[in-house]
Amino acid sequence: MELNVQEMIFQFVGGLGIFLFGLKYMGDGLQRSAGDRLRDILDRFTTNPFMGVLAGIVVTILLQTSSGTTVLTVGLVNAGFMTLRQAIGVIMGANIGTTVTAFIIGIPIKDYALPIIFIGAALIFFVKNKKITYLGQIIFGFGGLFYGLELMSNGMKPLRSLQAFQDLTVSMSDNPILGVVIGTVFTVIVQSSSATIGVLQSLFSQDAMSLQAAMPVLFGDNIGTTVTAVLASIGASVAARRAALTHVIFNLIGTTIFLIILSLYTPFISYIQGVLNLNEEMTIAFAHGIFNVSNTIIQFPFIALLAVLVTKIIPGDDTTIEYKPKHLDPVFIERSPSVALGQAKEEVIRMSEFAYKGVKEASKYVTSKDQKSAEKTAQYEEAINNLDTKITDYLIQLSATSLSGEESTRHGMLMDSVRDIERIGDHMENIVELADYQLSNKVKMTDVAMKDLDDMFELTLTTLQQAFDALDKWDTEKAHEVVKLEDKIDKMERSLRKQHILRLNEGECTGSAGIVFVDMISNLERIGDHAVNIAEAVIGEE
Repeated sequence: MELNVQEMIFQFVGGLGIFLFGLKYMGDGLQRSAGDRLRDILDRFTTNPFMGVLAGIVVTILLQTSSGTTVLTVGLVNAGFMTLRQAIGVIMGANIGTTVTAFIIGIPIKDYALPIIFIGAALIFFVKNKKITYLGQIIFGFGGLFYGLELMSNGMKPLRSLQAFQDLTVSMSDNPILGVVIGTVFTVIVQSSSATIGVLQSLFSQDAMSLQAAMPVLFGDNIGTTVTAVLASIGASVAARRAALTHVIFNLIGTTIFLIILSLYTPFISYIQGVLNLNEEMTIAFAHGIFNVSNTIIQFPFIALLAVLVTKIIPGDDTTIEYKPKHLDPVFIERSPSVALGQAKEEVIRMSEFAYKGVKEASKYVTSKDQKSAEKTAQYEEAINNLDTKITDYLIQLSATSLSGEESTRHGMLMDSVRDIERIGDHMENIVELADYQLSNKVKMTDVAMKDLDDMFELTLTTLQQAFDALDKWDTEKAHEVVKLEDKIDKMERSLRKQHILRLNEGECTGSAGIVFVDMISNLERIGDHAVNIAEAVIGEE
């Protein structure tokens, strides 16, 4: 018996490993052949919750994991690309998309798993075309999925004859809550609802478990899969944490509803199995699919309510940055170009605020090495790049209309300012990368160097603030101040370089610390140059 137990466990865990690898590899192949379009699909097609549900389904089928979609969604909400209500739709769709794996498992092709793996491997190793390689990955992963399942099934076969296991399934039939808990815990451990449902399908097909006992475990699997998103949202923005909580609440409500109607749902699934002549695996797939689709249909009308509920549970202001432009209304381009120009200016001012805050966060990261500041700088940088394209497109459309002489001058000025602000975004990103390098290579800077950097950051931030104020109010006095401040920045950069060379000569600091220091002050000096460009454009207005 000892050998049997060992063999059972080895086959089960090995099979589980191959199954999870197959699932991930297949998802990677699908994702690579879809390219960067996944984030685009989520960003572009989530205009309303219904489109969000469809986008969630598509992306989850491509990723082969609902957790993956939810984590992606949490990331987009965190970055301000998506509102909470849009995210709720995507999360509902992800729950439907994840049922596809169960349907795939229901197809009776277990016997062909090994040749499928061979075909996939052949395409990966013998064909040099990238697209074919990705297809090979998908096929290999697909075969691995079935082979892993086959091993798991073989490992679980002896369970049927174990008295303890029989008792457990009997008590699960009598006490559905126990089934839900087992399903949840198992999914949390394995981190994949597809794997736990695959196990359930195997047990049911071997008569090791009744339909009555299998249903609550199925519901528990859906709760367990929400844990990944919850983990992903730790330390994320308020909105991201709310999105993850929505996923949990959505599945808890669904499970509660279905536990109440369990005595009706189980016979209904049996009836479908008979009518459609389904095999055991397909029966579980149908039960899973119907559960998730019904759950979405039931809760879809209450998306706004769900959003209010999670906002109550997780209070706090949203610190997310709204990436999307707020002021660029294309209607004004035709009707009133002067209003459109004003709108564009408002958006440029928003962009400048992002640049100022981004440089500030970069400065915090250099001194405190707090990862959150680095993440925020990256978010501001992305927001700046996004606004850069949108504002530039808007201004190009505007240039085709009839602008007065003064308006044309301001139009050109805004075009230039947008480019300068975008470059400031690049420099703050460079600074964060230098600080990253310093961290990963354990480069130590002297206290004097850190103090110098701090002073230069202060001066640069003041200069930026003045330049952006000058732009906001077309204030030439402030613009002249910026020119003087920028002169100070240039002098400071020169003197700091000299002091740094003295420190090097006296052996106070290392070469690598020197490189980081010099690169940082030169990035700050360049930020000053862009600030002065903006100021000079305002002075040119005189």
